Amino acid sequence: MVFSSVLFLFRFLPIFMICYFLVPRNMKNLVLFLGSLVFYAWGEPVYIFLMLFSTISDFVWGRLIEEYRGEDRSRIFLLCSVVINLFILGFFKYADFLLQTVNTVFGTSIPLLGLPLPIGISFYTFQTMSYVIDVYRGDAKAQRNILQFGVYVTMFPQLIAGPILKYHQVERYLQDRHAGMETISYGVKRFVTGLAKKVLLANNLGLLWQQVSALEKSEMSVLMAWLGIAAFAFQIYFDFSGYSDMAIGLGAILGFHFPENFNYPYIAASVKDFWHRWHISLSTWFKEYVYIPLGGNRKGLPRQILNILIVWTLTGIWHGAGWNFLFWGLWFALFLILEKLFLGEILKNAPVVFGRVYTLAVVLISWVFFALEKPGEILAYLQAMFGLNGVGLVNSKALFFGNEYLVLLVIALIACLPLGNHLVHALRSSKTGPAMALYRLGEKVIPAALLVLSIAYIVDASYNPFLYFRF
Repeated sequence: MVFSSVLFLFRFLPIFMICYFLVPRNMKNLVLFLGSLVFYAWGEPVYIFLMLFSTISDFVWGRLIEEYRGEDRSRIFLLCSVVINLFILGFFKYADFLLQTVNTVFGTSIPLLGLPLPIGISFYTFQTMSYVIDVYRGDAKAQRNILQFGVYVTMFPQLIAGPILKYHQVERYLQDRHAGMETISYGVKRFVTGLAKKVLLANNLGLLWQQVSALEKSEMSVLMAWLGIAAFAFQIYFDFSGYSDMAIGLGAILGFHFPENFNYPYIAASVKDFWHRWHISLSTWFKEYVYIPLGGNRKGLPRQILNILIVWTLTGIWHGAGWNFLFWGLWFALFLILEKLFLGEILKNAPVVFGRVYTLAVVLISWVFFALEKPGEILAYLQAMFGLNGVGLVNSKALFFGNEYLVLLVIALIACLPLGNHLVHALRSSKTGPAMALYRLGEKVIPAALLVLSIAYIVDASYNPFLYFRF
């Protein structure tokens, strides 16, 4: 079940919300837990037992770690939890990838397992791991109520697309929470904004990428190649950030406060800055639970470079079981290391526009590795981007697609910039009557219009891709 579907919007969500708000406060966790299980089990009911196993397992490990804190047994229990979680994630996500690699390298014909990937396994595995690690560190107390812990693991608003929640970020909301009308209103608007990002922008820009990527790379002009990867860059941003907005909005309606996950990443002035703005919950997770424990920047430059390579190797393969994702991660590692060595200082002293152009170029090239899986396809597309396929800068197809999608691309570009936020802030802080009236009108009319347009698109459109099957 996905948020941008008739099933979710007109069946699951209304029924769930009615049940949730009708029951007394001491039963809301039970309704949220059962509703989340239904949401998760709708498409793949068998894997619900895997999620329940992870929930019960880490609940027990957390209790044991706290009970024997300061003893060697506590460390053993932590190790057991981490090993079990990584084994589950590795088995379902990477088993076939490893078997394929072995078959390719050694010429064997070991049959693949063909197991479908449990949706959201990368997210809830990281959440349960962060919980037991925090309990071991003493940053959180072990949860004594398994229902509350179950809500933390299975919560459907952010289960399939994040943001990745650390236990201490939501601990107090698991015990007691309240959503007033102002919070619910904010949540509805935030959800509608995310829904519009997904169905009006991401889906339509995805159509452009689908058409461009299907073309023969040997016949693709430079403009066409850059137009296509720009479309994918917009698609993945509005899809990912749209789902995060919807999660934050749903969380607010239910009385939770989820952290922000995106902060206008395409205005970043360095690769380091980009990863402070893109999928913030993931980058902070790797920083807190991998980079810093490895030593971070405390053990000299050579060790720091090694730590960066390790973190970004893991970040790459977290996104998918394929060599292209490994290359994608290492691509970012390369530029983060260069910025650490000398490039960062150059960017600080250069005009900000230089840093933004450089970062955007690095990111757009990275999306080629992310979007295309076969090495031959990746190489051919990169050749087209830099005019090495002999086609030239522009051809008639590029002009056709550019004209057809020009308005949408301009809207997407504007939506990537904080201009809207600046305008809203200016109107809201203005003391003049017309400005306040315009702000109040826009606050009501724009979300309503976006909701109507989004629903119309969902009902009518046949193209509604789900990008999170890898996670």
